[in-house]
Amino acid sequence: MMDSGAAARATSAVSSIPRDQDGPVFRAPWEAQAFAMALTLHDRGVFTWPEWAAALADQIKRAQAAGDPDTGETYYQHWLATLEHLVAAKGVTTHETLHRYRDAWDHAADRTPHGQPIELVPGDFR
Repeated sequence: MMDSGAAARATSAVSSIPRDQDGPVFRAPWEAQAFAMALTLHDRGVFTWPEWAAALADQIKRAQAAGDPDTGETYYQHWLATLEHLVAAKGVTTHETLHRYRDAWDHAADRTPHGQPIELVPGDFR
């Protein structure tokens, strides 16, 4: 369950967050999970909201320069890329570890039947 107070503070601090009258809105579960990860990392002092907003704006500008159509459909992809950048820049993890886990999740997804939960096992880290 997401802390509604934390979500409200985030949506106030980061004006680009898609929202309705009830708070942030998500098109897919992974978007809500990325949002929740950012809330948790902020609450743990990894970054401030102004720092996050600046990093997210930079990520979106780079994506637009590379051809992102800025239709809103890729917003949380930028959110995730910003998370990855900041946790590596802050020394929470490394880019190598992030790539290792991304590859493991891809492998796990490839071997998981549609509709079943994806679970990592040691063999996914090949």
